Formats: sequence, C-alpha cells, structure tokens
Amino acid sequence: MTVFPVEAKPGQLQALPADTRMPSLAEMGFEPTNNAALGITPGMTGGRERLADFAERIDGYKDRRDFPAVKGVSYLSVHLRFGTVSVRACARLALGLDEGQAPAGSASDSAPEGKIAWLNELIWRDFYFAILHHFPHAATGPFKPEYEALVTDQDAERLAAWQEGRTGYPLVDAAMRQLNTTGYMHNRLRMVTASFFAKHLLLDWRLGEAYFAGKLIDFDQSANNGGWQWAASTGCDAQPYFRIFNPINQSEKFDAEGKFIRRYVPELTKVPTKYIHAPWTLPPLEAQSCGFVLGRDYPAPIVDHATQRAEALKRYAAAAKKG
Repeated sequence: MTVFPVEAKPGQLQALPADTRMPSLAEMGFEPTNNAALGITPGMTGGRERLADFAERIDGYKDRRDFPAVKGVSYLSVHLRFGTVSVRACARLALGLDEGQAPAGSASDSAPEGKIAWLNELIWRDFYFAILHHFPHAATGPFKPEYEALVTDQDAERLAAWQEGRTGYPLVDAAMRQLNTTGYMHNRLRMVTASFFAKHLLLDWRLGEAYFAGKLIDFDQSANNGGWQWAASTGCDAQPYFRIFNPINQSEKFDAEGKFIRRYVPELTKVPTKYIHAPWTLPPLEAQSCGFVLGRDYPAPIVDHATQRAEALKRYAAAAKKG
C-alpha cells in the first residue's frame, strides 16, 4: 500500500492512487500524549483559544516573559509548530490590526512594548528558518566554522545528570524536570540550560540539541538549532562566547522566591528561600532545622561555576584564534 502520495508536477493536479492513505502518527515518529494532562487543546480550536487567551495578556509580555513561575509567555509554540495557529494571525495580534486593516505606520508607532517584544520573537523564528535554508551546514555543525576547533568533553555522567535534572543547580534541574515531565520548557530556561550545558559542562552543544529534539512537544529543527547555537556562541548572531550565564544569578533574578524551583524540585521545598538558589551554602544549623542534608536529599553541584567559566573562556578563545 502506498503511504505517501506521488508528487504532482508543478502547476498540475494529479489524482492519488486508490490505495493511498495518510501515514499514521507512529509512522511519522510521534507518540500519543495525554493532551489534557499537558494542558493542551489540540487543533485549530486550541490554537484560537490560546491566541485569544494571550491577547488578554500580550501588553505585559515584555515585563513577564522571563519569569517561569508566572503566566507571562504565549504558550503558542506547539500550535505554531504544527500549524494550528497562523503566524500571520500572531503578527496581526502583535501589530494590533483587525482583519483586513492595513498598517497605519511603523510597528513601534502602533503597538505597545509588549506586542513589539513578541513580534520580535516571531521574527527570530523566521530568521532561524532562513538560516537553515541558506546555510544548511548549520543543521549539523557550527554556523561559524572556527568553532569546529572547539574542544569539548565526553562525560557520560555529566550528560546524564543534566538530562535527569540532578546537576545540583536548582534552576537548571527544575527546567530539565519540567521538560522531562511536560515536554515543554520555558524560553528563558532553554537559554539557561543550554548555556550551562555548553559552557559549564563543556559538552558538545549538539548532544543537548538532540536531547531537546527528542523531548520538546513544540520541537522545530530551525528554532531548536538556532537557540542552541545562540547559547553555545557558535551560531549566526549568537551571544559572544565570553557571555556565560551564571545559573545562580539567573535563578535569583527570574525565580526570586523559588516558586518554580519548588514546583519541580520538591526536595528543596523546606529550604529557606534565601538559600534555595544555592542550597550548598545553607548553614549547618539551618540545614538541620529544616531537615535537609546535601548529598542525601539533593546533589551537590557537579561542577564549580568559576572554574568552568574560566575553562570555557580559555577553550573558546583558543578555537576563535585557531579559526
């Protein structure tokens, strides 16, 4: 039986063979999910509902989008991925346009900052489409060829610890557990976990990219590749290699009260907020009072931030010079 239809010649319609059928989800590499448990209403109905919900919040997008414990992002990525919401409908929302209305001026003249910030994210999405189309080598290697010379480690234990959310850095671990549990990860946390992977664990960014590809329900090759190469400083218009996220500072800034951490790392629930971002700094008497034992209840950090930052800078500088 023919699974995929025979392609018609350009400009021509062609009748499909009688035994042609659509491939099943399993044949396309998908597995069934519990949409209700994931909080997803599938199809265009779900896309319209999600877009309408975000329309009520979009003006606050710029101020709220980086905080994973609040409802600040659109949650439309899975619908954009599967085409159940139109990117043009999203752009029209960002520009504040009614159906059939022509733009009155520049985007900055007609839309609040929240809408413009979201429009810029939609533009990044199309930008990454263009990168893979025009520079296909970026699909399997660094966009910037000099970083082919970047020395990375092969450490199965560190890789597994990152994948399973037990690196000893609470925000990184909470993000990875969110991914493993829901198939989704907040965008700020995608940057934090990818930076940690490439510049703290010093592993090949392609291994992290592949893990995300297998877990994300909104997986899109160009966006995933572009995001990873941005974090690893190997891509087009990527962050400079000397910009290395401090996972503790990121945690304190974007999950100050530890609400997101406690949601996905419940073993830290009783740790005081002052120490939840770096539980290894919890004084012995306070640890005893809350019944927390580092190494028993939650792992100690698998790497030291300052040490790994210095090593990453050395390796990136060497690769850039060699390239």
